Amino acid sequence: MSDAYKKAGVDIDAGEALIRRIAPAATSTARAGADGALGGFGGLFDLKAAGFADPILVAGADGVGTKLIVAQEAGRLTGLGVDLVAMCANDVLAQGAAPLFFLDYFATGALDVDDAAAVIEGVADGCRQAGCALIGGETAEMPGLYRPGEFDVAGFCVGAAERGRLLPREAAPGDALIAIASSGPHANGFSLIRKVTADAGLRYHDAAPFSDGQTLADALLSPTRIYVKSVLPLIADERVRAFAHITGGGLTDNVPRALSKALRPRFDAAALAPPPLFGWLQEAGGLSDADLRRTFNCGVGGVVVARAEAIDDIIGQLTQSGETAWPIGDVVAA
Repeated sequence: MSDAYKKAGVDIDAGEALIRRIAPAATSTARAGADGALGGFGGLFDLKAAGFADPILVAGADGVGTKLIVAQEAGRLTGLGVDLVAMCANDVLAQGAAPLFFLDYFATGALDVDDAAAVIEGVADGCRQAGCALIGGETAEMPGLYRPGEFDVAGFCVGAAERGRLLPREAAPGDALIAIASSGPHANGFSLIRKVTADAGLRYHDAAPFSDGQTLADALLSPTRIYVKSVLPLIADERVRAFAHITGGGLTDNVPRALSKALRPRFDAAALAPPPLFGWLQEAGGLSDADLRRTFNCGVGGVVVARAEAIDDIIGQLTQSGETAWPIGDVVAA
């Protein structure tokens, strides 16, 4: 049967080889409540063993968008796995939850074990950074649906918080907005990035026009920063009111998601000077400030909303955790 299926374009043996290859990476993500094993019909997680008494579960799902195309063209796939975990885990974090476990979905026309392993080993790296266990996933081989060499990935993360500890908490006028630096464009805006790059006549292995000693691929494919280990400890501080993950919609659309409709963010334009990559995208793409801030994170991967008197404490804790953080504005009445 497997030979017949292989002639139809699906290689079961390759799928089994992939499971064997990625098993050590999955095992390396083990945490309390999960053992990181793969191969069953479903992944198991024990909330009691993880130390929860009365938890609320928080779930998130995402992909990496057309950053995948850039990574394929540049031949750099490992970082995609980190991106995949980050996009989901940071969203779960924004609800005040600790990421607990992750599942991935890898779909292709013909399974290339090396490519799939590179992505999934990156997923395991992201899970270790986020403190969550890789407890399962799916590799789908679908000839005819994808062209040769093409694949897509999706991720699913579940976290938990004790009842009454979820974010956002109610903010108030005068609360501070504290930025946490991104590592680049993360996994948003790449359809526009690809257009700007093509219109400029550049390829991803070319020197970056905004940075000496760096290729365009170096700047664009830096993995999304995972904020779990630096932000999660802050949530116990009642002066922290919310956390916004700056993803699709940029600063313009994501910070308001962490506030009630009666409030809005007021940004200090001088504190939002974008890093050189975003300045180049704006100039080369002829983008307005509004377009830039609604498409990209502009150097800000996350925003903490906190009481004004806590600014120095919050920035100090984030700095000790290895983040770059600074005030970028405040909360006002809508």
